[in-house]
Amino acid sequence: MPDTSSSPFTYDDDPDLPGWKRWQFRDPTRFNSFIEPLAVKLEGSIARVRMLPQHQHSNMRGDVHGGALLGFMDVALFAAARGFGVLQAGGAVTLDLSAQFIGGGAIGVPLEAHVELLRETQRMLFLRGLIVQEGVPTIASFTGTLRKSTPPALV
Repeated sequence: MPDTSSSPFTYDDDPDLPGWKRWQFRDPTRFNSFIEPLAVKLEGSIARVRMLPQHQHSNMRGDVHGGALLGFMDVALFAAARGFGVLQAGGAVTLDLSAQFIGGGAIGVPLEAHVELLRETQRMLFLRGLIVQEGVPTIASFTGTLRKSTPPALV
């Protein structure tokens, strides 16, 4: 098993959610800390990525802000890819993210991205997902493409 201690992310059993992994950036001064910690759980071909929206994620209506949802969608692509085992911490960039907002999300209720890996090529990951909350109709749908970084040249 590779040494991940130098990884910028942690991916360990979540002590607060048995059966889930906690995926979190080690540097709390980065953007990811705005929506972390995230929890990841695989269920068949779906990666469930969970965050807990708080007041700082809200809009003027008291729902989850669209910008917070977009940030969550983007980071959920990477957390899901890590959960699927097709991407280690970092090592990719978002090429595109397309979102369709369908309804509002509640603050204080766990929000989940249910992400599916559609296809993996040597350099690309194609994913899609839904943003859901318990007791609420679907909040958003999204698709995204990640480009894996180039491996270092062998000398």
